[in-house]
Amino acid sequence: MKILYFASIRARVGHGEEEIALPPDVKTVADLVGWLKSRGDTYAEALAEARTLRAALNQEHVSFDAAIKNSDEVAFFPPVTGG
Repeated sequence: MKILYFASIRARVGHGEEEIALPPDVKTVADLVGWLKSRGDTYAEALAEARTLRAALNQEHVSFDAAIKNSDEVAFFPPVTGG
């Protein structure tokens, strides 16, 4: 799976993308967030406000209950505001 991080999430994680093999128990975007947070303080801090994060699955906005698989691309980004 390819994971992309944008804006403040990218800055906190320290990189813009990574390739991972999904653990068998990670079935949804929410599961992925939980698993990433368990990887260490950097991820836990970057993804701490999960309820405000946005996710895209294969370049389509999705809710956190969306099903994922190893061949997917998931992107995380903070909410965007404009003025």
